[in-house]
Amino acid sequence: MNSSDAMHLETRVQLKEMMRHNPTTIDFNATVADAARAMCRADVGSVIVLENSLPIGIATEQDINCKVVAHDRRPGEVPVGDIMSTPLITIGAEKSVSEAAYMMVRHGVRRLPVVDENHQVIGIVTVRDLLTVANEINEIMNDLITINRVDDGYESGVCDRCGLISSDLIRTDGQHLCSNCRAEEHL
Repeated sequence: MNSSDAMHLETRVQLKEMMRHNPTTIDFNATVADAARAMCRADVGSVIVLENSLPIGIATEQDINCKVVAHDRRPGEVPVGDIMSTPLITIGAEKSVSEAAYMMVRHGVRRLPVVDENHQVIGIVTVRDLLTVANEINEIMNDLITINRVDDGYESGVCDRCGLISSDLIRTDGQHLCSNCRAEEHL
């Protein structure tokens, strides 16, 4: 078997295919109490803060707890614009799931508002959403490997050394290795 027998799975699922549409938004002049009510109505943990219909920040349950409740401030008297997290990191709907995950890691955020070409908010994607998609892809790949297993002395799966999907794995020293990694070991 040669290196073309190993496959590298790359997913290009676009965010517009899996984002949550019509996320909860609020005007930056609204109060923290208004934001909390909007979150409760929508059963979500954040609201995207808008100014002139454009996203400028995000207010989360943590922002409310740490910036209002912990300081004994009155939610009905505090503008949500005063406690929102900024700068707001957004992403385009045509971007991929992997690009969104990279942005979340790079910026240390758990939520990304999805915007259109006019910077209008059209959706939101969360870490939980991305993990759900990744888990579903892993389950599908596992099923594909199982149904395509042939008893020819080789196994199909993911090489323990290089991480590539391969149909020619052999168990060597407690690891499943593809032909490329087995060849490197003999050098």
